Amino acid sequence: MKKLLLIAMAFTMSYAVNAQIDTPAASPFSKVEQKVGLTDITIEYSRPGVKGRKIFGGLESYGVVWRTGANARTKITFSDDVTIAGQTLKAGTYAIFTKPGEETWEVYFYTEYKGNGAPRDWDDSKVAVKTTVNVQPIPFVVETFTIDINNIRNSSANIDLVWEQTYITIPFEVPTDAKVSANIDRVMGGPGFGDYYAAASYYYGSGKDIAQAKKWIDKAMGMTDNPRFWQLRQQSLIYAKAGDKKGAIALAKESLAKAEKAGNAAYVKMNKESIAEWMK
Repeated sequence: MKKLLLIAMAFTMSYAVNAQIDTPAASPFSKVEQKVGLTDITIEYSRPGVKGRKIFGGLESYGVVWRTGANARTKITFSDDVTIAGQTLKAGTYAIFTKPGEETWEVYFYTEYKGNGAPRDWDDSKVAVKTTVNVQPIPFVVETFTIDINNIRNSSANIDLVWEQTYITIPFEVPTDAKVSANIDRVMGGPGFGDYYAAASYYYGSGKDIAQAKKWIDKAMGMTDNPRFWQLRQQSLIYAKAGDKKGAIALAKESLAKAEKAGNAAYVKMNKESIAEWMK
């Protein structure tokens, strides 16, 4: 009986230690996902509230770098290079830091996006793009800090920040025209490397016209200056199946050399075995 009582007490204490009470976050997390033209943009941030406080020039001092939100650093991700204030911001993820002022804000896209709050040691070399935007007062109070993407057009949009009675907007441009033009050139120009390579691989794998597969794989490989070892491997298999063992061996040796340089043991082994088989 005593043993049972001790087990029960231990279970109760374990449950008490591990039990957790869920409560609302003071600054709830939010995620904004938006496509502008053909570019994907994602913003992840936490949303503090005014809660009766003076925010800018009070809680957030003028002239001091702010994390632009709460909790973890506010992060923005672009799938393509974009243009901000005439400057190119490479595709990738950045922290958005701001330095609020009464009439203007400085906005920084910072490469070190992990962590909480502003960096203890600010590093100008990690500022990918910096711009200055005007403050636009609004005649009512916005309780919850909000970031959104608005004024969306094919090749541009704005990142809007609003809180308390302050609104700022950061215009940016995306390379929609360049991407669409490249797609048009590719499609109108006829099949590309991937099209010929996929067609040849399908014919080879499906046991269809191997002579046609050989023509297509040659067409594909003629479109690249630096074929990869797995592509050369596929070409060698098609050559061998088409009866061109000499050509297959030459391609397999080229694939072998590149696989050895890349440290891919599986392709090294496969090429060696094929070369030995085809040389019989």
